[in-house]
Amino acid sequence: MKPIIVASISAAFLAGTISLVTRVDPAQSNVITRFAKCSSSFRKNCVVDGDTLWVNGQKVRVADIDAPEISTPRCAMELVLGNKATDRLVELVNEGPFELKVWQDRDTDGYGRKLRVLVRNGRSLGDRLVSEGLARTWAGRREPWC
Repeated sequence: MKPIIVASISAAFLAGTISLVTRVDPAQSNVITRFAKCSSSFRKNCVVDGDTLWVNGQKVRVADIDAPEISTPRCAMELVLGNKATDRLVELVNEGPFELKVWQDRDTDGYGRKLRVLVRNGRSLGDRLVSEGLARTWAGRREPWC
């Protein structure tokens, strides 16, 4: 089945100031936004850490990777790597349109986050983090970073 893609364009996008995020989630419309790091008061379109972000007010877990923790790191090295992964994910999602694809027929995780693979031009953004040493391919459970 072909994904449904609905695009919307704003004057800000046409001016090059906002990225278009193309989503393959038929239940939700596309988003035009620029992502930043999340703060306690900002949770609409932002990056929480290297494998979690908010898209249109909905929390999304990047399903195909595991990135180091920044909120509860087990060692200083994990925190440093987690901050790098977070910064890089902000850069990646702001580089241009990407799709959110459902992960192996699972919609949400145990925390209620949407499980999605972020894809641009046929390549997973998570795979890019893995290839840069900032995340691991998801193996079904968390592994220690220390």
